[in-house]
Amino acid sequence: MRIRMLVEMTGTRDGQPWPAKGTEADLPTAAAAHLVSAGVAERVDEGKPPRKGGRRAAASDS
Repeated sequence: MRIRMLVEMTGTRDGQPWPAKGTEADLPTAAAAHLVSAGVAERVDEGKPPRKGGRRAAASDS
């Protein structure tokens, strides 16, 4: 599963440093799903362009 890291993590995974915040990585599905459910990564949908930084504008109360 392809994910994008939302936080900076210290240490290593399988002897390799964690991907930097904002970068994408392919991880085994179980490991990726755990990171997404913990809120430290988000799933990247294949075929969609990379997300740009910033928050979406709030909807107006009409």
